[in-house]
Amino acid sequence: MLCIWFFIFFDQPGTSTLIDSLAAGQSIRDGETLVSAGGITKVGFFSPGNSTRRYLGIWYTNVSPITVVWVANRNSPLENNSGVLKLNEKGILELLNGKNSTIWSSNISSKAVNYPIAQLLDSGNFVVKYGQEITNEDSVLWQSFDYPCDSLMPRMKLGWNLETGLERYLSSWRSVDDPALGEYTVKIDLRGYPQIIKFKGPDIVSRAGSWNGLSTVGNPGSTRSQKMVINEKEVYFEFELPDRSEFGISSLTPSGTSLILYWTTQRSTRQAVLSNADKDQCGSYAFCGANSICIYDGNVPTCECLRGYAPKHPDQWNIAIWSDGCVPRNKSNCTNSYTDGFLKYTNMKLPDTSSSWFSKTMNLDECQKSCLKNCSCTAYANLDIRDGGSGCLLWFNTLVDLRNFSELGQDFYIRLSASELGAARKIYNKHYRNILRKEDIDLPTFSFSVLANATENFSTKNKLGEGGYGPVYKGKLLDGKELAVKRLSKKSGQGLEEFKNEVTLISKLQHRNLVKLLGCCIEGEEKILIYEYMPNHSLDYFVFDESKRKLLDWDKRFDIISGIARGLLYLHQDSRLRIIHRDLKTSNILLDENLDPKISDFGLARSFLGDQVEANTNRVAGTYGYMPPEYAARGHFSVKSDVFSYGVIVLEIVTGKKNREFSDPECYNNLLGHAWRLWTEEMALELLDEVLGEQCTPSEVIRCVQVGLLCVQQRPQDRPNMSSVVLMLNGEKLLPKPKVPGFYTEAEVTSEANNSLGNPRLCSVNELSITMFDAR
Repeated sequence: MLCIWFFIFFDQPGTSTLIDSLAAGQSIRDGETLVSAGGITKVGFFSPGNSTRRYLGIWYTNVSPITVVWVANRNSPLENNSGVLKLNEKGILELLNGKNSTIWSSNISSKAVNYPIAQLLDSGNFVVKYGQEITNEDSVLWQSFDYPCDSLMPRMKLGWNLETGLERYLSSWRSVDDPALGEYTVKIDLRGYPQIIKFKGPDIVSRAGSWNGLSTVGNPGSTRSQKMVINEKEVYFEFELPDRSEFGISSLTPSGTSLILYWTTQRSTRQAVLSNADKDQCGSYAFCGANSICIYDGNVPTCECLRGYAPKHPDQWNIAIWSDGCVPRNKSNCTNSYTDGFLKYTNMKLPDTSSSWFSKTMNLDECQKSCLKNCSCTAYANLDIRDGGSGCLLWFNTLVDLRNFSELGQDFYIRLSASELGAARKIYNKHYRNILRKEDIDLPTFSFSVLANATENFSTKNKLGEGGYGPVYKGKLLDGKELAVKRLSKKSGQGLEEFKNEVTLISKLQHRNLVKLLGCCIEGEEKILIYEYMPNHSLDYFVFDESKRKLLDWDKRFDIISGIARGLLYLHQDSRLRIIHRDLKTSNILLDENLDPKISDFGLARSFLGDQVEANTNRVAGTYGYMPPEYAARGHFSVKSDVFSYGVIVLEIVTGKKNREFSDPECYNNLLGHAWRLWTEEMALELLDEVLGEQCTPSEVIRCVQVGLLCVQQRPQDRPNMSSVVLMLNGEKLLPKPKVPGFYTEAEVTSEANNSLGNPRLCSVNELSITMFDAR
């Protein structure tokens, strides 16, 4: 199959027009081509292999055999040589057949543009621009690089535009005679730490390995300058060839083989090199199953269980059937997690990162400590190997697709119990108390018996509510002091880490709009937090109740809105640590005897030191309806995440309606969309809770709605910080105009049909159903 692939010949036109572009109204016919300015690439019609069908494609001129790198009408071939490529007045490329019917088009504009021009560049990118300054990047209407087929060329991006949802990925030909969509694709997977994966249909075939700051293990390429970009706007991989006399592409063959094809101006015969992932069986995804390492000695692959693990089926393992992998020798005991240690492996291809968490700012010591704090964390490594290493990658639960190299790869640390490391130690409950001392926390401790008596043995009648952490009870000490007793549930998805997190953070905070932590209890398996008691429950208890919300007049609602803002400002800016709450919602806003707000529940909060302002997490925890789009979709959070949640709360307080449960049958499916519609129609006062009647200050209501909409804007950088919010609420200055909110979704969304003839997305684009928020 590969020999055929290397030496297939294409029927190409013999006549070449000496131009590189088409202006509006101009065209080329079958038999004519456009040639890039440097004579490096051509666009024209061809027939692949033994086929007589005609396709519009791009190929290099200076290499043998002919190397087609892009096909427009790959799923819609011309049956004869009657094809015409035309640029119309709207800047749309159209491929017409002999009946003058459009079988493919770039289809990117619906209105006329000034001076459209389609130009073939030396890079192989076919670009449609408008305006007289055709070198201006902002004038690009469409480009073939956005819709790759089976070839990745220098400076072509493989990956995602997170703002538009555009995904650029490779897809193989069906056969050497047929460029239609084949079985294989190469994509960037955004789950966890982004990685390049090859698929056959929905199944993973191989991984290139995670990006280590220099390259991926599957694409080491010493002559190529590689780059992986991971930010809020884009996630993509690209490469360049620094020597202008060299040419090369990464190609995905119909059989699923990944090849690196290269040639030079002096040597025009194309050479082919297999990627590392296709060189041996260790490159096959999960060849050795879970929790094991694949080792290739140049002859045959062998598999070894990681230390601390044993074959799942020893009888199969002994006859070299390794696919079921390995399992832990001993059942994990989370209470022993602080005694665990790590074993270092070198020259490793790191495991599948789809269930990983990463931080660009942590060092290796911090990475190890973070892993130890999480019972599910099984391994860690540096994110970037440059300059001695930086960043942190954590894995959770099963480790899949590891291999060992003789030279490539990086250091990798797996978690082992103390007994596996030969250093078992006894555990005492006083260890947990020592944690508080080490954190410099001067916090009173309560005995479990005192709290049991105070809550009448945690009686149901004293239960105030229950969250992800566990139940909360009202307690009363012998001296008459009332408490809120928050007891960690054994079945809780949250655990010791959230407990320590909440104790560590809130014990150091003092603000009138934050709930006060009075103490804690750590005895045996019991983990309990004791707070000041709030007699008026939480904000949602009032604002969403048909009768109780009447008790909140407009002045009190405005005071609550302002109080929450001041509390958040303290967390984000004025406290010793910069703290992001991550689970701000009406049920976590408690009300004291005067109905003044106090922010509570810091179990999911994160603290930042120094200049750190943002981070990512693989574990997205919180409450939908209050989560910002970048956190829900990609696990990215910052102070602007809390700002988004605050904006939702403001609109809920104004309207008396829940965001997630609200539905406007006319246009939008949540409160944010409804508020946005009324705001744009200058009808913001209609949002006001009807129980308030005319008992309000209209200018304050409109200002609160505007502030709420500014806070829930889709892009984090567009949202104000809390210091600005406090000023906006209490000032008279003209406020900025809010942009479209996140999770803004129209009710009547028409789903696109299957790609029809003439749709450029036939090559690779995947349009997500995420009209107004970033993709994951």
